[in-house]
Amino acid sequence: MRGKVLLFINGDAPKMLPDAGQYELIACTDGAFHYLKNMGFPLEKLDFISGDFDSHSGSDENIYHKKFIHTPDQDKTDFHKALDLILQQGFSTVDVFGGSGGEQDHFLGNLTVAYTFKDKMNLKFYDEFSEYYFIPPSFSVKGVNNKMISLYPFPYVENITTKGVNWPLTNGSLSITSRIGTRNFAVEDEVSIEYEKGDLLIFIGKKYL
Repeated sequence: MRGKVLLFINGDAPKMLPDAGQYELIACTDGAFHYLKNMGFPLEKLDFISGDFDSHSGSDENIYHKKFIHTPDQDKTDFHKALDLILQQGFSTVDVFGGSGGEQDHFLGNLTVAYTFKDKMNLKFYDEFSEYYFIPPSFSVKGVNNKMISLYPFPYVENITTKGVNWPLTNGSLSITSRIGTRNFAVEDEVSIEYEKGDLLIFIGKKYL
């Protein structure tokens, strides 16, 4: 199995750049290329820059043109097409920065793309507020005491039981149209979640108290 991938997409730029040294492949979409350049990210570390280039000025193409991959398919977002390229290269673990903020339809679209790939890749989003990702029906996470734990059904979850949070559930149900599980927080170091049917996003925030 190949190592981890670092992918920057065109939402809000991260406040702090992650350690690039822990990744085997680093990529960005064309829109994210702008903020990486402005933040002083070492662009030579990028393995590829992909997209339809509708948000790229082209001023750096003479230097980095060999790393540009044109993906003009308008039936897919630049994020989707970047994940296709990453999957084709044999990678399945991806940390995504720039997935939230900006125009909110992009954020919702990014969640839908992540849902499309959830059985093929291990995707985790990071922003200044939280990390978030789809979780399997049996899941636990450690080191979260006093952190915000929000659960978001996509679009529903049945027979869900949660432990280690302030407001636990026992064989409950969540639905995007009625009851969701946001703004909870961990009261133990480990939080566990079990559910039988549906799909579920978890948001793990900063310290709650």
